[in-house]
Amino acid sequence: MEKMNLTQEWDKVFPKSDKVDHKKVTFHNRYGITLAADMYTPKGTEGKLSAIAVSGPFGAVKEQSSGLYAQKMAELGFLTIAFDPSYTGESSGTPRYVASPDINTEDFCAAVDFLSVQENVDPERIGIIGICGWGGMALNAAAIDTRIKATAAMTMYDMTRVTANGYFDAEDSEQARFEKKKAMNAQRIEDYKSGSYALAGGVVDPLPEDAPQFVKDYYAYYKTPRGYHPRSLNSNGGWNMTSSLSFLNMPILQYSNEIRSAVLLVHGEKAHSRYFSETAYSKLTGDNKELLIIPGANHTDLYDQMDIIPFEKLNAFFTEYLR
Repeated sequence: MEKMNLTQEWDKVFPKSDKVDHKKVTFHNRYGITLAADMYTPKGTEGKLSAIAVSGPFGAVKEQSSGLYAQKMAELGFLTIAFDPSYTGESSGTPRYVASPDINTEDFCAAVDFLSVQENVDPERIGIIGICGWGGMALNAAAIDTRIKATAAMTMYDMTRVTANGYFDAEDSEQARFEKKKAMNAQRIEDYKSGSYALAGGVVDPLPEDAPQFVKDYYAYYKTPRGYHPRSLNSNGGWNMTSSLSFLNMPILQYSNEIRSAVLLVHGEKAHSRYFSETAYSKLTGDNKELLIIPGANHTDLYDQMDIIPFEKLNAFFTEYLR
């Protein structure tokens, strides 16, 4: 496993809790990539604990929303890790800022590998939380990894669907996809010539006056002190542009209807991406699946608004299915 030089000072966008112990850890996935994570352990606990791995949103780092979730769930009694996905944040992987539906699903499974061998974790009581784009990856991991006993997807995005079909499925046509593929493949040649990779996506800055409300919501989180972090792709730049090609060609959630473990999907009533959770929920089977819509909440409210994120529900959900 690759040696990492991790930041040791507290550089999160949220305050440190005095109810949990915190340390940096690393683990590797099946692609040989070393992932960096923050581990949060409730103070004063003994024996083997239930554990939860957290990641997301897409383009964010563990110092943002996922770390906030991990720390809070540790306060509630779970051992947790918030990890940076492959190629981003403090995790390894070259080139930087690449995303892959396969590798990023594997990141969650690798987190389960790591948690399963911790002396203070019960390997039969492991769950995961995915936020935004990583909500889809978490659900995808639950479809293949029977060790995951409970999955919560918060304000979920299906990144393969939005890449192939556009926001609100507004570009769902063969011609629109052809134009996307044509542009990205042309960019591959330019990248090869220059020896560097063009970035795309991220949060627009400056914010146009006529920006849709959901773009304003992203800006209010990633581009202001509320959620800005220097290692976050959404705060600074964006993803490797041509990595979107794999998202066009490899849709996730193909076997989500076969997930036997517990699933909780949480979305804001006013969130522009609510249709992802509703579509995913319609495919799930079994009486251990639930869709929770938070009245009045928008998409980014579930990133960090402590009075809106249903932590009591999350606590009850994971307590029930990781007992």
